[in-house]
Amino acid sequence: MELFRNANIDWLGKKWYFLGFSLIFSIAGIFSMLFWHHVPLGVDFKGGTLVYVSFPQQPNEDHIRQAIDQGGIRNARIQRISNAGATGDAANQVVISVPETSDANHDAAREQIKTALANNYHESGFTVQQTDIVGPTAGAQLTRQAGWAILWSLMGMLVYLWFRFEFIYGAAAVIAVFHDTLITIGFFSLLNTEITLTVVAAILTLVGYSMNDTIVVFDRIRENLQQMRRATLSEVVNRSINQTLSRTILTSGLTFLTVLSLFVFGGEVLHGFSLALVIGILIGTYSSIAVAAPMLVAWTDWRAAKGKRTALATGKRVAA
Repeated sequence: MELFRNANIDWLGKKWYFLGFSLIFSIAGIFSMLFWHHVPLGVDFKGGTLVYVSFPQQPNEDHIRQAIDQGGIRNARIQRISNAGATGDAANQVVISVPETSDANHDAAREQIKTALANNYHESGFTVQQTDIVGPTAGAQLTRQAGWAILWSLMGMLVYLWFRFEFIYGAAAVIAVFHDTLITIGFFSLLNTEITLTVVAAILTLVGYSMNDTIVVFDRIRENLQQMRRATLSEVVNRSINQTLSRTILTSGLTFLTVLSLFVFGGEVLHGFSLALVIGILIGTYSSIAVAAPMLVAWTDWRAAKGKRTALATGKRVAA
């Protein structure tokens, strides 16, 4: 099935528009991470206490926040939990998260929350269903491990593409994926949405997804380099992107509809995970066309300006 037959779009002719788009979102995300909301790490990384509280009626978040403030608890986050099909108390749950600064006395925050709620609600007015505690030391270790997981995944892909294509292919793909990761995290900072372990899992998924899209385009570029020996590299890249456009739109579009449904109907528990996938699939598809491929041309033009060899190797063909 082809959505675009004989597409003839001059993608490289629009590279400055693409560059402007990427710079706007990248710089906005970096500014947010540095000066505004910073990187909004969840309890998984910064440590803290999660207390799940159910109410017999639909809770008023403003009243709960007022009760928490009166109890002397600072920097608490209150979030409704959507439980589709649940009845009774299970349908009216909130999670109250409180950051911790010490590994000692984990139960202190939970007891403070219970006391604060008890002072503002009747004894039968709420029920503490569950408490999850993550110490700051464990949170710092998880932060390091998450960072190394993303870094090693990028390094592994760089080595693989260097072996199967050329170094510039691998470098362009890794830079494009780094661009996707930066913009995704930047969106979380701009939206002040917490980054949890499930979000890191989504980012790692996007690293592989975006890389796969990029490899498909690169493989077609390499194949066309053998067939279009008299064409310029810009013409080869444009034709290759146009030839893979239907496959890219169909694959990314169907995946996007799936994760969008997950975002809309998945509830609060999956909100961060599905949001990362929604943003990442859009940006990952865009970067395969507008970031990775133009980098090959920019590198070739730079080599030509230096009077160096500019022909890209064809190598072995990789199955899409």
